[in-house]
Amino acid sequence: MSDFIQQQLPALLDSIIEPHSGQSLLALESVSDIQYAEGQLTLSVTLGYPCKEVEQELVETLQNRLQEIVEVTAVDVQFGWQAPSNLISKDQPATSRIRNIIAVASGKGGVGKSTTTANLALALAQLGAKVGVLDADIYGPSQATMLGIGVRQPEVRDQMTMLPHQSYGVSSMSMGYLVNEKTPMVWRGPMATGALKQLLFKTEWGQLDYLLIDMPPGTGDIQLTLSQSVPVSGAIVVTTPQDIALLDAGKAVEMFTKVNVPILGVVENMAVYQCSECGHKEHIFGAAGGGRIANHYQSTLLGALPLARSIREYADNGKPTVVAEPDSEIAKQYRDIAQKAAVELWVQFYQNTVPDIMVSDD
Repeated sequence: MSDFIQQQLPALLDSIIEPHSGQSLLALESVSDIQYAEGQLTLSVTLGYPCKEVEQELVETLQNRLQEIVEVTAVDVQFGWQAPSNLISKDQPATSRIRNIIAVASGKGGVGKSTTTANLALALAQLGAKVGVLDADIYGPSQATMLGIGVRQPEVRDQMTMLPHQSYGVSSMSMGYLVNEKTPMVWRGPMATGALKQLLFKTEWGQLDYLLIDMPPGTGDIQLTLSQSVPVSGAIVVTTPQDIALLDAGKAVEMFTKVNVPILGVVENMAVYQCSECGHKEHIFGAAGGGRIANHYQSTLLGALPLARSIREYADNGKPTVVAEPDSEIAKQYRDIAQKAAVELWVQFYQNTVPDIMVSDD
């Protein structure tokens, strides 16, 4: 009997599409622990991104489709999620439990990369992930202010590792915690890259699904050091629609491609301005530039965020939009972008594999 079920299961699972990735549960290796006994089929479904909003839909679909098999009278689905693992070497114990490192980068300064990083990290945390933020902009750290912590020395454990600060459910480390906000970091490249390694490897991050790294603008020492020091799961490139910004964003994409870091997608920031008085919309920096560069590099446009005063004000006041106005349209956009990036990371792990389906009898 189980042989008959085993023959039908692969085709059925291959016909059930996970809505965010557009791929089947079979192709994504999402089904495991399949057991059959006395008419009841039990299985586990594990997706690779925070996915509470699709749970009910997928469970009902599985139950309806699998009961099409004659021998099956009941279906029990255990549903959950776990980020794919791109674990760092055990030689670095402080980072050994980070499942994925995601670089948030731009080729050009002033495009809102740090604000985007903070809001995406907070969005992932709201979706149920364990998230950290490393501020790798040694010369111009912003996360200490944006996450509402300011200059506050982190606790040091055993004179060896620093404990990250906690804010809104996110762990973070920044040079901004260590020096006065008016102190310039007048360092040559090797000193800055050394500081990055200290912040990354001397911080006791604990268990994280995602560590987002707020990169400095450009394609210099920090970017190269990061790509050579740790396995980066993917990169998100932030740009405005302005042609000059797009040129530099393209350089960032090219850089990550050369060091074999997958591009998870492009975020277009300051895409459109809407007048608060009359409602008139205007594309101050140009229109659809993020989509053009994503298409040019065969990547994904994760989303287009507006040019809104509230985004700047909330970040400046240490309470980014996602936590200041969690039910706002802009906060929903950030959560949508964060989820799309998490889905893209997952898909890139499993898009070319098809597992064997095994059924055991109790």
